[in-house]
Amino acid sequence: MELLQSFLYFLICFAASIAGAICGIGGGVIVKPVLDLFGWDGVSTISFLSGCMVLSMSCYSVGRSMAAGERTVRARTITPLAIGASVGGIVGKQLFGYIKALFENPERVGGVQAVCLALITVGTLLYTVYKRRIRPHEVQNAVAYVVIGLMLGIMSSFLGIGGGPINIVVLHFFFAMDSKTAAANSLYVIAFSQLTSLISTLVTKTVPEFAMLSLIFMVCGGLLGSMSGRAINKKMDNAAVDKLFIGMMAVIILISIYNSIRYFAA
Repeated sequence: MELLQSFLYFLICFAASIAGAICGIGGGVIVKPVLDLFGWDGVSTISFLSGCMVLSMSCYSVGRSMAAGERTVRARTITPLAIGASVGGIVGKQLFGYIKALFENPERVGGVQAVCLALITVGTLLYTVYKRRIRPHEVQNAVAYVVIGLMLGIMSSFLGIGGGPINIVVLHFFFAMDSKTAAANSLYVIAFSQLTSLISTLVTKTVPEFAMLSLIFMVCGGLLGSMSGRAINKKMDNAAVDKLFIGMMAVIILISIYNSIRYFAA
């Protein structure tokens, strides 16, 4: 059973990471609600495994981009944002633990995550559909970069999704990036925040129980999916990336609504 479960996790992570690498959403925003849907592991375990998978695929994508000399990542602008997201990631993990402790059944924190994810995804979907009518800005203040990153990190860490769609909206609205540029820079931010989150988990000794085979299969799925997604991204224009992004958001909303009902009804 463990081998079958791990293989299914691999397939989910592989597919999610292809889409994540194309759209710059890291894959966690897909993996987390889908694994919640199966309910094979606890909420804390799923968040941890999803975070590790997202870290592996985002580091690969960013590393390949830098090794290839690609200039899509605006390191001077995005690094302060990434630092803020890293700090926010630690705060988000503490927030997760606090809210989890409020419930007699700790698994119900998954319902809170699902509701928040559904609301954020609806907002992201509406923004993406109507973004042609919204005038983006060019923020130039380094302090603002850190504050924006801090809020991104808190939300993504608490939800266990790595950042994903929230990053894309922020990078378009505050930094006037097109879809493909936002995708590359989003993965850069995700790599920073997820690495910090993992280190924080290890230092505070709050690693949940998990099956090592599942972790290995998920990381492998994330890496292979990232490789495939990078190759596909180069052949797609911004309009095609937007359509894929919108389709994924619609699916995530439906899954999140179902998960919220399931967790609170338990």
